[in-house]
Amino acid sequence: MHVYFPIPVLAAHTAFIGQYWHKITDKTFTGIYHANFFDLAMMVPYFIVLFVLAVYGLHRYWLVYDYYAYAKNVPGPPPEVTSWPRVTIQLPIFNERYVIERLVEAISRFDYPRELLDVQVLDDSTDETQQVASSVVDHFAAQGLPISFIHRNNRAGYKAGALENGLKTSRGEFVAIFDADFIPDPDFLRRTIPYFQDPKIGMAQARWTYLNRDYSLLTQVETILLDGHFVVEHGARSRRGAFFNFNGTAGVWRRQAIDDAGGWQHDTLTEDTDLSYRAQLHGWKFLYLPDIECVSELPIDMNGFKAQQARWAKGLMQTAKKILPKVFASDAPFFVKAEAFFHLTANISYPLMVLLSTMLLPAMIVRFYQGWIQMLVIDLPLFLASTCSISSFYLVAQREIHAKTWWRTFLYMPFVMATGIGISVRNAQAVLEAIAGKKSEFTRTPKYKIEGKHDTFVSKKYRNKAGWMPYAEVLLGVYFAVTVVYAVVNENYATVPFLLLFVWGYLYTGFMSLGQSYFARLRFDVNASEMRPAASGAPGF
Repeated sequence: MHVYFPIPVLAAHTAFIGQYWHKITDKTFTGIYHANFFDLAMMVPYFIVLFVLAVYGLHRYWLVYDYYAYAKNVPGPPPEVTSWPRVTIQLPIFNERYVIERLVEAISRFDYPRELLDVQVLDDSTDETQQVASSVVDHFAAQGLPISFIHRNNRAGYKAGALENGLKTSRGEFVAIFDADFIPDPDFLRRTIPYFQDPKIGMAQARWTYLNRDYSLLTQVETILLDGHFVVEHGARSRRGAFFNFNGTAGVWRRQAIDDAGGWQHDTLTEDTDLSYRAQLHGWKFLYLPDIECVSELPIDMNGFKAQQARWAKGLMQTAKKILPKVFASDAPFFVKAEAFFHLTANISYPLMVLLSTMLLPAMIVRFYQGWIQMLVIDLPLFLASTCSISSFYLVAQREIHAKTWWRTFLYMPFVMATGIGISVRNAQAVLEAIAGKKSEFTRTPKYKIEGKHDTFVSKKYRNKAGWMPYAEVLLGVYFAVTVVYAVVNENYATVPFLLLFVWGYLYTGFMSLGQSYFARLRFDVNASEMRPAASGAPGF
């Protein structure tokens, strides 16, 4: 079917484009504008922020390059095992009443020799989960599973403390760790343990998959985010030979590697990344096994998702302060040190993003009087370096996993970028707290056993409170809506798509947080309870 436009309509469109092009190339007032103190005070930090964000954006391109350049450096099939070693399986839980039974049942289906297993349910719960977990352990112990229930009345060290406490009575040469929201396949140990016949291997990490990825727009965004981490980041670092981290779950440690590195420590919120770097600095090699998958459950409420992302952001910055001096002082190759720096400091982009948000409108006004050509030559390339790298990064990951349907990811990329902008306020606060040395308790991501679209979380416990942060996000959304109006009035159409990402991102995260929190509290009388972290190590956007 062909659509024909009348000649007057085409002429009008041509005239409009001509007028717009004349406006941006008009040199009538060239040389009249002179920068004053206010303009310089605004533009200098503006360009510094843009430049730093662009550098981290270019690093994403570098990861994609390493991923393909070292594609041959992947683990081959391991040698056949002649004698299987003893393995301790640690299941750290805290107030996980909805998912603990599912986890233990999955462990009971392991096809590993039962006489070589040592299963520990490490329970720090303060609610009825203690009784539920104890009953589940008794049930499977009666069926012959070598499982024990270890409950602590004090929660010193949180998850790291629970894992360290379990090691005191463990008997395994190797330690497999699964958080409560994971469902490992029966052959998990038989596929991972053979790789440890290389005595230099200290840890093997499997790739996460998600049973509720299609639950909502939010879980689709989370899937794309985490796939980028597990496919491109882990893939590039492991293939190149750089340091990468254990993700807190769905992995196996050699017990000796944990001990050599100094054991679990809880002075950061990402104890898994901290131990990973200490072990690799001690000479242990890590393996990433992307073909071995472990199913998990994604957070389905906005407050839980933001709490998870903020914990990762703060924990990685704390780890950077603790570990980077040791990395720089080591004899590791330069590329290893550089990659460690970008990995552990990447979340500095969140406070920079918030700072950029507050400067965009005045910067737009100043740049308008400086001329459009400068904006196209300077501002646009910096924006593209810092934003388009996000799209390419996650598109590559989806293409590697879903070769036939990866193109659908294009539809979600605006939402991925907008959500990353939306959570920047919460994450910026977390990063600045880490830089300032402010300590905080672990904030666990609650799980509700949401396995399909028919499941709901509104009547369940373990909800996060919204706090004041969503109001700040909504205000920023309104601020950017005003900025969009300004851009349209001044015919600055090229900036409108970028500005709309800010509008959507801040309003979406803000209103979702408020809606999910207050709707549940008013209608279902659901109260927030103490939270502890889920697995960590996956940087944000």
